[in-house]
This record gives sequence, structure tokens and C-alpha cells, in this order.
Amino acid sequence: FSFALELQDQYTVEESESDIYMRFMKSHKCYDIVPTSSKLVVFDTTLQVKKAFFALVANGVRAAPLWETKKQSFVGMLTITDFINILHRYYKSPMVQIYELEEHKIETWRELYLQETFKPLVNISPDASIFDAVYSLIKNKIHRLPVIDPVSGNALYILTHKRILKFLQLFVSFVSVLFFLFALINNIELGK
Repeated sequence: FSFALELQDQYTVEESESDIYMRFMKSHKCYDIVPTSSKLVVFDTTLQVKKAFFALVANGVRAAPLWETKKQSFVGMLTITDFINILHRYYKSPMVQIYELEEHKIETWRELYLQETFKPLVNISPDASIFDAVYSLIKNKIHRLPVIDPVSGNALYILTHKRILKFLQLFVSFVSVLFFLFALINNIELGK
């Protein structure tokens, strides 16, 4: 009987330790991740693709929210992957310059590229929980989630898996050592 109680106590401790990350993420807002100082580049959709690429490189960022003046709202993200797709689509040979890109605008690329796959911009409020942000990243199969203030409409930051993990790492050091971090994979029933 005492062995059963001991196992039950151990299970309760393990259970409470295993959901500590979830509780932490549910109790903190996306605004908590936003640094006091950071760089955010925003592109208007009428900007030339070539200039946007150079601006990303010059500012050392991998993605930027896209602003459409006609709609007065953010309509998407432009990432390094988009540039790879653009180059793949227009590249013919190393000797041929890609003239189409000289005057190509972001909005033109979006119309051509997103014809069949258009989806509205997925974003999150700074008041939403980090848990909701992680859920949104996973559910929508995206790597970048812009934090947009619903009142002002301003883009504040771009959340990524890496930035969320870094935030967790900074704050979890205050939490007690978790049992399952030192347990064997077989014992924690990973994937079940």
C-alpha cells in the first residue's frame, strides 16, 4: 500500500513538473517577449522586390510584414524564402540578367505567386498568451508570427519558435529542476 502511495506522489510531482512550461506560457503575454529595443522593417506592397531584398540584407533581418496602403492594413510577410522562390521562378541562366525583377513590385509578385494559395495574414495581439502564440505557429504551419497592436494597428515584433524558446530559457532558470529533463526517454513515455 505504501508503495502505491509513493508511486502516486511521484506521478503527481512528475505531472505538475511536466506541465510547468504550459502554465508558464499561459501566464505570460506575447508583449513580455517583445524586447525594449529591436529592429522591425515594414515594406509597402508597392515597393520593388529588388529594393526590398536589399533592405532586408542591409538591416540584417529575415522577414518583414507587408503593408498595403489601399487597405490600410498588414496583408502578409515577405521572407528570404520568398526571394528564393522569386529567383527560382525567373532564373534562366547565369548569363541572363533577370530583367523582370528590376521593376517588379511586391504586390505583383503576391498576385502571381499567391493566386491559388492566398491566405490572410496570421498575427497575434500583444495581450495574447505565449501559449496562444505557440498554438498559432503550429496550427498555421508558419515560422514567423507578427505581434500587432489591435488598437493602433502597429506591428511591434515578429515572434519565432527560436525567440520563444530563448524567452523560456531565460525565465525557466528560476523554476525548480524538472524531473523529466533528467529522466530516460523510455521512462517519460515520449510520443505516447
